[in-house]
Amino acid sequence: MQTADSAGNTFVEHPNGQRTHIVVDDDDRAGPGARETVLIQHGFCRTAAHWQHWAAALVARGFRVVRRDLRGHGLSSYPLADADDGYDYSLDTLLLEMVQTLDALGVARCHFIGESTSGMLGEAFAARHPQRLLSLTVIAAPTHLPPPALELFAFGHTSWPAACRAMGARGWAEALASLSGTVASPDPAALKAWLDLVAVSSSEGLAGYAQFLSTLDARPYLKDIDVPMLILAPANSAATTLPEQRALAEQVAGARLEVVNGRGHEIYVEMAEDCQRLFFDFVDGLGGLGVGKVQ
Repeated sequence: MQTADSAGNTFVEHPNGQRTHIVVDDDDRAGPGARETVLIQHGFCRTAAHWQHWAAALVARGFRVVRRDLRGHGLSSYPLADADDGYDYSLDTLLLEMVQTLDALGVARCHFIGESTSGMLGEAFAARHPQRLLSLTVIAAPTHLPPPALELFAFGHTSWPAACRAMGARGWAEALASLSGTVASPDPAALKAWLDLVAVSSSEGLAGYAQFLSTLDARPYLKDIDVPMLILAPANSAATTLPEQRALAEQVAGARLEVVNGRGHEIYVEMAEDCQRLFFDFVDGLGGLGVGKVQ
């Protein structure tokens, strides 16, 4: 079910009591069901708002776009750590919430774009719910987060979730931005704008999702992916190496790998036009799979 708040923000209300904030970008002149849908899922600490520049480009090319705040990110709700509300913070739950989002919008099949850790989410979704996807695109996506990565994200605290709680969303993101090969631009104005969007999320919301990501491993799902897949691999990411990206491509039959030569991890910002061109070329090559409506 869709609802809206007094500020005009749109939400999907889930049966488990959580609500997911979504932004739908579309050409009002197009008739219902006339355009293929692209579901964009941002990476950790980012939000749907970080993808505004992609939404404009995709709509201009004839797509309907759904940008979705992850659980605990942006305006989406999250379970409290000390609340006994019965929420099962698991991959099964998060994938079901994605299905429920598509159902609430009447979208039978979509193109999925997952950035960074949401590429892992997309890979599991493609393996478990292939009938809901027209294609899968992952951008700068690791397949899992090994212990050195978790230690890095802890920034001297006992764990990654503990760091989020202690430092807050902005503080944690500032620490991340201080590392080479992470954020898209060192320009102070661009960095402030990026941090202002991150700061909309609560520290507890990020901590809960960090706990979930700490154990997420997409590798067992790769062999079961049977939808067209595009891998946009950053040449100089601090979070995933080119050998890791090539290994990912080798494990998914027919996957297309494209290396994007940006300075760091956030090629979806720094190299947006290149990434979009590669995505359009990929989708054009699929031959127009069409849009499905849930009956």
